[in-house]
Amino acid sequence: MKTTGGHGVRVRIAAVAATIIVSAGGGSADDLTGITSFLCAPVQATLCVEDGECVVDLHWNVNIPQFIEVDLGALRLGTTAASGENRVTAIEHLRRVDGTIVFHGYEMDRAFSWVIDEGTGHVTAVVATDGVAVSVFGVCTPLAAADAG
Repeated sequence: MKTTGGHGVRVRIAAVAATIIVSAGGGSADDLTGITSFLCAPVQATLCVEDGECVVDLHWNVNIPQFIEVDLGALRLGTTAASGENRVTAIEHLRRVDGTIVFHGYEMDRAFSWVIDEGTGHVTAVVATDGVAVSVFGVCTPLAAADAG
């Protein structure tokens, strides 16, 4: 991992904090087997550009919402109502196979792909556009039926 400028200390602190959270079992992750609506939160984000420079950063610094509602039945991702962001994105392709949820799509010149372990709720996601890729590790937990949608 390469860090630059005054960002270095903050990046190292974020990386250590994320490592501790993930090592502790991902605290808020949960079993998603058979679940179609769930809430995901980013734990660590890494931004890389085509010249090879990569920076581990806080999710809000790379435009990733604090919480993302996933509705596999409606094939959409969205921000929570409380965020006030009103962001919704369609899921174009979805597969559930061997305990893994995989989906991806494309919007506003950005491709995205998610891989979620159904048994643990741990998510790995990537968003890419020309010359830039952001990888995200996070955790997901089921939404109550009344909260979904």
